[in-house]
Amino acid sequence: MPSTAQLVEEKVQNKSRTATAVPGPRINLLQFLLVGSPRDLLTVYMDAFREFGDVVRFQAGPFGSYFFAHPDHVKQVLQENNQNYCKKNMFNDLIKPLAGEGLLTSDGDLWRRRRRLAQPAFHRQRVAGFATLMTEATGSMLDRWRTYAEKEQPFDVAAEMRTLTLAIVGRALFSIDISGESDEMGQALNAVFEYFNHRSRHPLSLPPRIPTPRNRRFRQAIRALDKIAYGIIEERRREGTDRGDFLSMLLLAREEETSDGLTDKQLRDEVGTFLGAGHETTAVTLAWTWYLLSLHPQVRRRLQEELSEVLGERPPTFQDLPNLRYTRMVIEEVMRLYPAAWAMSRSAVGEDEVGGYRIPAKAIVVLSPYVTHRHPAFWDNPAGFDPERFTPERVAARPRYAYFPFGGGPRQCIGNEFALMEAQLIVAMVAQKYRLDLVPGHPVVPDPIFTLRPRDGVRVTLHGERR
Repeated sequence: MPSTAQLVEEKVQNKSRTATAVPGPRINLLQFLLVGSPRDLLTVYMDAFREFGDVVRFQAGPFGSYFFAHPDHVKQVLQENNQNYCKKNMFNDLIKPLAGEGLLTSDGDLWRRRRRLAQPAFHRQRVAGFATLMTEATGSMLDRWRTYAEKEQPFDVAAEMRTLTLAIVGRALFSIDISGESDEMGQALNAVFEYFNHRSRHPLSLPPRIPTPRNRRFRQAIRALDKIAYGIIEERRREGTDRGDFLSMLLLAREEETSDGLTDKQLRDEVGTFLGAGHETTAVTLAWTWYLLSLHPQVRRRLQEELSEVLGERPPTFQDLPNLRYTRMVIEEVMRLYPAAWAMSRSAVGEDEVGGYRIPAKAIVVLSPYVTHRHPAFWDNPAGFDPERFTPERVAARPRYAYFPFGGGPRQCIGNEFALMEAQLIVAMVAQKYRLDLVPGHPVVPDPIFTLRPRDGVRVTLHGERR
């Protein structure tokens, strides 16, 4: 009688024999890495999806990866068989100097322990407590915008959104403002993101250990962030009080089994994760929001009608959010068309079969919300901007993973409710007061780098201060 191990091995072999070879394109590796193809990866993935379907293999010289677009395949990787797909690969390793072994990059038991410790910090009641600081920061920004409005002066609203969300995450994380141009932490973080974006466009750049001028600036920025973060952590440990911010919550967190808290290094890694991901992704979503609203005046009018009906002239509060349904639908539709995390990668720990295709162990697997959110089997007129797609009835009629701007499964972004609340409050306050119109002739195209930023920003003018 065969042993259990033999039966398992026979089952794996049978699956491998029945699985089909994955179709897909071969890519000239040197052209892909040297000529600048990474700037056109959205087109590469969309064209491959249209030509080959839901499962595609990209072969670039000796390197291969597997791309999945169907919601069922996304579900298998992120949820049903998530333990077979880890974060360890060269793409995710790029951000480790900032995020260390934090929630964004860690795997296995380490990730599970971190997630349990951090989860209470993102409890709904805790997150609700940050609504006031979000509206206060937005109000300060709108006060600065008076000069733009009075002079009808064009400005880059994408850059303004980054400054605003950095101010919010700094206050939520540390109870301090790190958004000013003179602030060392804000400057260092901007330098780190500029480096990430450069490496996204130029994968063959020399590694950080080689002392090129760009690498030296990057390493100097990381050292500056480390020095400031460790200094704040040390001060908070001496202080021993709960300020109600994320750092206080992380300092107070304890393992159930051992009652151990996070070490200084672990705290620093989570701080780097929340600083980076916590401001950049929301800023990108907001930049695309103003771009799309400017192109669709009927949606903008509907949004303003809701704001007038629910809020009148007063600023929004956390309690208003359930009634600002259309505002949230607008944001959800923006994230469908231009998801900040436009692609995500995993490494297969063991062999798997997805959609009838064999995926070997150690293979790189790529998922793209940008592509899946345009899948014509699940989205009518997929390139159109239609917030009505997110009525409860239409959401219930779609597969769960037809839409996954925050990932999914156990590793769904821990800060998704914080980000949605932040975006909803900011959009409501800005749209209450101003109409943002695109500067004619300024190109706005997506740039698939670290996040899906508008390549040259979003230049706008302010009109008709609304009172």
